[in-house]
This record gives sequence, structure tokens and C-alpha cells, in this order.
Amino acid sequence: MTKSNLFKWLGISGSVLAFACALALPGRAMTKEEAHQKAEVLLKKMTLDEKIGQLNQSSGIQMPMLGNEKPDGLIEQGRVGSILWLTNVQEINRLQHLAVEKSRLHIPILFAFDVIHGYRTVFPVPLAMASSWDPNVEREAQHYAAEDARAAGIRWTFTPMVDIARDARWGRIVEGAGEDPYLGSAMARAQVEGFQGSEIGPDSVVACVKHFAGYGAAEGGRDYDSSYMPEELMQNVYLRPFHAAEQAGAGTFMSAYMDLNDVPASGNHWLLTDVLRKDWGFKGFVVSDAFAVKNLETHGYAKDSSDAAYKAIMSGLDMDMASQTYTNNLAALVKAGKVPESTIDNAVLPILAIKYELGLFEHPYVDESKVEATLNRPEGLVLERKIAGKSMVLLKNENETLPLKANLKKVAVIGPLANSTHDIEGGWTVEGLFGNGSKSHPATVLAGLKNRLGPDADITFVPGPEIGRVYPGLLDQMSGRKPPAPPTEAEIAETLAKVKAAAANADVVVAVMGETSNMSSEAASRAMLNLPGIQEQMLKTALASGKPVVLVLENGRPLDLHWEAKHIPAILEAWYPGTEGGNAVADVLFGQVNPGGKLPVSFPRSSGQEPLHYNHNLTHEPETSPTFNSRYEDVLSTPLYPFGYGLSYTTFKFSNLKLSRSSMKVGETSEVSVDVTNTGSVGGDEVAQVYIHQRYGSASRPVRELKGFKRITLAPGETKTLTFPLGTSELEFWSPQTKKWAVEPSTFDVWAGGDSTASLHTELQVTE
Repeated sequence: MTKSNLFKWLGISGSVLAFACALALPGRAMTKEEAHQKAEVLLKKMTLDEKIGQLNQSSGIQMPMLGNEKPDGLIEQGRVGSILWLTNVQEINRLQHLAVEKSRLHIPILFAFDVIHGYRTVFPVPLAMASSWDPNVEREAQHYAAEDARAAGIRWTFTPMVDIARDARWGRIVEGAGEDPYLGSAMARAQVEGFQGSEIGPDSVVACVKHFAGYGAAEGGRDYDSSYMPEELMQNVYLRPFHAAEQAGAGTFMSAYMDLNDVPASGNHWLLTDVLRKDWGFKGFVVSDAFAVKNLETHGYAKDSSDAAYKAIMSGLDMDMASQTYTNNLAALVKAGKVPESTIDNAVLPILAIKYELGLFEHPYVDESKVEATLNRPEGLVLERKIAGKSMVLLKNENETLPLKANLKKVAVIGPLANSTHDIEGGWTVEGLFGNGSKSHPATVLAGLKNRLGPDADITFVPGPEIGRVYPGLLDQMSGRKPPAPPTEAEIAETLAKVKAAAANADVVVAVMGETSNMSSEAASRAMLNLPGIQEQMLKTALASGKPVVLVLENGRPLDLHWEAKHIPAILEAWYPGTEGGNAVADVLFGQVNPGGKLPVSFPRSSGQEPLHYNHNLTHEPETSPTFNSRYEDVLSTPLYPFGYGLSYTTFKFSNLKLSRSSMKVGETSEVSVDVTNTGSVGGDEVAQVYIHQRYGSASRPVRELKGFKRITLAPGETKTLTFPLGTSELEFWSPQTKKWAVEPSTFDVWAGGDSTASLHTELQVTE
């Protein structure tokens, strides 16, 4: 009996039975070799249009800027390889059904979304998680996010963003790990491992490493603007986290929007082929950022859409995100002999292979009956609260203002972010991105304080005028969020009067201030980094009461806090802490959690210092010399808060810095050891950091470079001895003169301590 006759005998359609089987049968782990072999077999059966279809990522939503319609027809023709911006599981299953049951070769669709820092349970933004200085934080959060995303039908995420960001004005600094390539590499590896596991399989969500590369160095900190940098800076700083992610097994990369040295990244052969594939041996596939192939015309790089498709595919860009430029032009380019069909084959093969590795051919559908139960798991909130607490940085704690007393009864809570459920989770929340509203029910700081203090506490809340962007951005247009109207003089006066009264009646003032989430995201650069609106005026009014003031920051970038750092007694950097963020803030404020986070970025004294980073080169007259104090006439050029900085409710001492060998040959390894002691009265976390400086060689080297870190927990009086390797991977750099990676004979300074200004020092001699 044939399969079709069997279906008729059973009285059900083949598609219904196939759907049921696809839900019932778990995917089998497939080796990369098996997946590649199956992909090769399938590729030989495909027409040119079907191949090009796999290079087409269609939009799952209708957008006026695209002029697009539902992709049903293209899917049935086998001309859609992936769909993005779709989270409705019923629609995901409907479209997948068209691909699996209606298209000629039954190739499943790879559904994708920006699962940046959680799905239903929203974790702290990536910059916050990097502040934990604990890769396990990123790994745990992204593993949990992957479980949620996979249950909802998302098998590919456009994460991690590993762009190095040295300019706090750039809005997308919130999505990365800050300014340092060593820390950034550790966090990049952890995120890839969290999403994919040890290798891509049925339990994975494929990671997409973005934005390749140099996107974080945009001129003036303006998102999308051009980047200009020499190859040695690319190799030594900006490419390192990307390479770390590739080595961790990342399945895909995303090209960046901007021009890199006058060649757009999405048509840049050096980036996408020479570096990524030839130098690193990358075997996955590259997708463009949204509409970036079509925008090669906008750049003035491509003559028309046909030229854009040609330049992108020949540079090594495999999949076109949403612009339909490949769909509309590649077939003609192949038939005209301009693009070899083998080039198309090389682009399609890794896409098919990843679909096999994921088990999509065996298990293409979402089990709709299990989605909500998975997304609402209570253990996610417990994990999120723990991670949020580990990600906060105590910037100032004068006169032991913190932790607050448990029996506190009268509290004034001020600030426009104190009760904002929209902003505490930060930007790029999956369910809230397109104005659908998050189902996570986040706890604000106001709610967290009420939960902590109980119903008998006297809490007065003064939000003040709404803050927000001056000019609406891309994500605002997508979510429907509009800029607030500026407050009138009468509204300002009324707010300040309320702050004055609330502070006078309180034992302590908790000010929750910073930026709205749409002020720190894509297309959200800021020229000035001060607290927007009348937030500083509210702080000054509260401080004039004579009551202790605690400033809790919700933001996605370093801010200009020069006034606040001088006058406010306690400052807690909470970033955008996520769904349980308000409860986690209360945990820290009341000492249930001892803050142990460290800054992954330098905080400026003024916006005019940007771009600012600790690992700059020496000059002919260093600022540490006795005759020279600052590069600026009107402000110190050192940061307000340095990279790696963060306080605790206890104190720590570093001592006994040693090298296992103080002299060694190139290629050998020495081991750094240092003792860390908790010298305070409560337990706490410290992050031990090791920095080096190469004194001479074929190029000037940065004044300091992070080359090791460990976060540890110490009881009062406890001492731990930590060790760190100093070998080839820590000492090598790419020389602009030799044009290669090498460890050079030199004298190396070695420091260990709690931030990038550590003074405990020794020397390492490296010889031929």
C-alpha cells in the first residue's frame, strides 16, 4: 500500500498526519558531517529559483516601508528560506505548513527574531550582564532565553552583538559588552554557548554574531555612520570578540550597516571572505542586517538593485534580510554569467546544513499546547532576579548610606523611571517590540520597594514629567511610541514642590532616574550624556531637604554624572535590570544582595571626552608625568569612574602578586598569582583583574590591557589565591609593521587589582 493510499484508508490527510508526526517525533542530533552530506544531496535537486529562495529572508509582518504582502505564494514556490519579525505561533505553524507540505522539496523555514536578552522573562540588557564580569551570567541567561524562544518557534536569534563600543554617545552600546576586547570575547563565547550549547542541534537556537564589523566605531557615536580604522586596530580590538564567537561555534554572522573605510560592510569582500572565511575558517552563513543589501545603492556603492545583489553575493554575503534584492535580481545575474551558480550553491549549502543540524526537517512545527507553560516558568523569574542583582554596580556609597535599614518606614521615591514597566526591561523586548505589549508583568523599583517594606510603610511617589527622545527613532516608529511634550514652567514648579514636600516627610529619598529605554537602543545616539529633562533639578531639590538621597540609575550607556558624583551620597548603577529588576534593586538597596558588579565601560566627566577608553596608547608626554595633568584645559581627561570599577558593602585587599617565572622565552607561559582578602565585616564578591603593558616592540602598545579576570565570593576575613596564565594568547598582538600576530621580546608590566587603575605591580621579561 502506498503512503497516500494508507492516509486515505486511515481517513486523514497526509498533511495532517505529517503535522502530527512532526510534533510527536523529537529531532535526532545530527553531526555536522551528516548535515553537510544531506544538504549536498538536497542541493542537487534544487532549481536555481529554489536555491535563491533559501537566500531570501522575508518579513513576517507587513511594513509600509517594504510595500510587502504575506509571503504565502513565495513560500509555496520554495522561494523563502527564513522569516523574521514574527512571534505569533499559530502564524509560524501556518507558514511552516506551507513550506513543508506545499513546496516542491518540503524545505522548512528558519524563523528568526532578535532575542537579545530574554523572551517572556526579560533579563538585564547585555551591557548590564557584562557588568557582572561573570560569563556564567550570560551563559545562563541566554540558555534560558533559548529554551523560551525554541518553544515559541524561534530557532535563530540575532544575538550576540559583540561590537566594541568606546563612545558612550552610540545608542547600541547597550547591546554589547563595552569597550574591552578581552571582556567582550569572554561574554561573546558565553552567549554563543548559551544559545547553541556545545554544538548546534535540536535543542539549539542558532546564534548570529553582529555586526560584522567595526559598527561600534561610528563617527561621532552616530548610529549607522561610517567607521574608519587601520587594520591593526581592527585586528587587535574590534575583531577579537567576533573571532572568539566564531571559535565558540557560532552558526551565523550578520554584516553591519555602515561603510568601513569607504566600503560598506555588506559588500565588503575583505571582511566577509578574506577575514571570516579564509583567515578564520568560518563554515556557517552570513545574513545582512535589515535591508542592507538594497541599501548598497543608498551608500552610493551600487549602481542599482542588480548591482547591489551582485556586489553583496560576490563579497560573501549569503542571505538578504527583508529587502528582496536577491529574490528580484540573482537569477538574471546567474543567467547573464555575471554570478556563477557555484557561488549560489556555496551560499545555500550552509543554510540547508544548519536546518538539518537543528532537526527542522524532522520536527518543523511548534507545539502550541506547551508554549505558554514554557514561557511562564517561575524559575525564570528567580534566575532573572539573581542575575539582575549580580549585574548592578555600586558607584558611590558615602558615609555608608547603603544598605538601607530594614525597619525603614518613610520613603520618598522620585523620578520618571521609578514606576515605568516599559523601561525597566530595556529595549528590544520580544513581545513589546511591535507595540504588542509585554506579558512579563515586570516589577518596577517602586513595586520592589513596596514588596520589600510591606503594606505598613509610608511611601510617597513623585514621578515628575515624562522624559523621552526629542526625535522619534526607528524602534519608536515600529512600536508606536511618541516623544513626550516638554513640561511647562507651571508643571516643573509643581513637581519640585511635590519633591520638596515628599523629601521633608521621608527618612530617605530613592531617586530612580536615567534614560527611557528608547533613548538607548538602535538609532538612539545622544550628543549630551546628562540626565535628561528636569531630573537633576529634582535631585537638587531632594538633596536640599538634608535627607539621605540614593540615586538608582536605569540607563543603557555611561552618563555624565559629574554633578551627581560630587553631591549625591549613594549611586547604584542598575542599568535596565529586567523583569524582576525592581525586586533586585530592593535586594541590593537593603543589603540582601551585596553589589559586586564592575563597569565594562569608562564613565566620562563630560560628554566632550567621548570617545573614551582606558586602553589608549602612551603619548610623548603621558598624563602621569609631573609636568602634565590633562589633555583638556577645562576638565581632567581621566574618567569619572574607570573601566573595571565597582564598590561593595565590604572591602578587599590585593597582595602577594607573583609570577611563576619572571623571565621566559617567546612561546612559553608564566602564571600570575595574587591573594585577595575580604577585609570587611560582611561577605561579598570581588572581581580580580590582571592588566599588562608591553614597554617596547614593533609598535606602541596600550598603557594597559585586561588579560585576566575572575569573580569570587569571600566571607569576612577570607583570603583566596587566584592564578592567571600569561602566554601566547595573552601577550600576542597584530603588528602594523610585520602584518602578523606575534609575541615580541620585551619587558611587560603586570598589575592586579579591583579595576583598571590597579597599583599592585610586577614585571615579566620575555626573550627570544
